[in-house]
Amino acid sequence: MTDEMMSLRGLIEKTPDADLLREMIGFAAQRLMELEVGELTGAAYGEKDPERLAQRNGYRSRDWQTRAGTVELRIPKLRKGSYFPGFLEPRRMAEKALTAVIQEAYIQGVSTRSVDELVRAMGMSGISKSQVSRLCEEIDGRVKAFLDRPIEGDWPYLWLDATYVKVRQNSRVVSVAVIVAVAVNNDGRREVLGMDIGPSEAEPFWTAFLRKLRQRGLRGVKLVVSDAHEGLKAAVAKLLHASWQRCRVHFARNALAYAGKNGRRVVAAFIATAFAQNDAEAAKSQWRKIADQLRPTLPKLAALMDASEADVLAYMSFPAAHRTKLHSVNPLERLNGEIKRRTDVVGIFPNEAAITRLVGALLLEQSDEWAVQRTRYMTLETIAPLSESDNVSLPVLAA
Repeated sequence: MTDEMMSLRGLIEKTPDADLLREMIGFAAQRLMELEVGELTGAAYGEKDPERLAQRNGYRSRDWQTRAGTVELRIPKLRKGSYFPGFLEPRRMAEKALTAVIQEAYIQGVSTRSVDELVRAMGMSGISKSQVSRLCEEIDGRVKAFLDRPIEGDWPYLWLDATYVKVRQNSRVVSVAVIVAVAVNNDGRREVLGMDIGPSEAEPFWTAFLRKLRQRGLRGVKLVVSDAHEGLKAAVAKLLHASWQRCRVHFARNALAYAGKNGRRVVAAFIATAFAQNDAEAAKSQWRKIADQLRPTLPKLAALMDASEADVLAYMSFPAAHRTKLHSVNPLERLNGEIKRRTDVVGIFPNEAAITRLVGALLLEQSDEWAVQRTRYMTLETIAPLSESDNVSLPVLAA
């Protein structure tokens, strides 16, 4: 039997039941750190090896907050380089932002039972204003630099959408719109271009948001994908002069509302035949045939199809390889779903700065993840012809 097994058995036999779990967590963590340091140094503790990469240099103490209580750790130190256990890695930016939001809400007197429970679950106590201030300044600086960065190159495709969160304003709880812009550049890669917060999705708000994007350098937009919000449509027409794609999924929901409960499946199958066509002309022709067939029994639905034809089928005029990603705002809605998952944890934000901090940090992380993905969102071969820049070209193959 190994020394480690003997130590663990002794631990189980001697430790009171109330402290057993915490002691076992500490024992496992210490063993894990010893293994990690052994890999870094090239030798186990006390082992003499001419190929050793680094020397140990004692320990430093650190309290680790766990569900079982506070575990005292002794983290090994190295003479050259540094070591920090993987299970104690510093929080990611979005997690720091979530922590800051909770702390700020707690300090400003808006703590509720749910916030108190969350604070305890995250192991936070003794929060001071200076600690919150330092944490917020670190996050705010990075988020502001990300949201204000110059936008370079052409961006053929732009997705726009909004989600709503609750915030305290003048002693009242109100809903505000958080709008997000995601685009694909002439290299076929996605990026989050920006976000903003406003009272609603009115045209002036969307206009101001798109104007900021243009001032930062947004250009070369060929297609904007969004829902059918009138204020958004007007702002796009005014500032971007690009084609507009009405989200196919949102349109289907509106259309099926006219079909009645018993006719929805048949109507959905009819409309789907237009989307299955190979080119724009064939899709438009099929669209008109469907509208004419539905006109005698469902005149309102036929009228909706007549009015929406150009907007719902706009994506059919773009490369076939891109169409599955252009016909709806689903790619952006998945990001909005992650935003809602994080913001629902907070519930009610203490102020708009806290919203920007948390959502901005999440968007920064998502954009970074997209940037390092090995595969492009759209291939260079298919997206390069859409660029307006003269310096964009495909690599020349050797003869």
